[in-house]
Amino acid sequence: MTMKVLVIDDEEDNRQIANLALTMIGGWTVIEADGGEAGVRLAEAEKPDVILLDFVMPTMNGLDTLKALRGNPSTVKIPVIFVSTKSLQEREKELMDAGAQGILQKPFNPTQLPEMIKSITGLGS
Repeated sequence: MTMKVLVIDDEEDNRQIANLALTMIGGWTVIEADGGEAGVRLAEAEKPDVILLDFVMPTMNGLDTLKALRGNPSTVKIPVIFVSTKSLQEREKELMDAGAQGILQKPFNPTQLPEMIKSITGLGS
């Protein structure tokens, strides 16, 4: 099964690293959005298997994006994993209560990204 992953991050470098890791190592399809609003629209249109979501973004941050995804019937069930350089430990309960599936700390080892996603979501294994 080829997984489709939506990467929502305002930093192009971060999107490229995730894209390369997931396509080259995981053999997955990756779609990218450079912000929360675009990400919500893409999630609705593309129905990805999982979403990697940056926490710190201008305009619409990760938590607001997650709430928009959870409030939309067509994206409510898509697993969302936060990815952030900022330690989200103190916000972990809030993020999980809002519907996140997990949190990955940047920088992550790109070669392990597909496995980390599988272990958090249980998908593709």
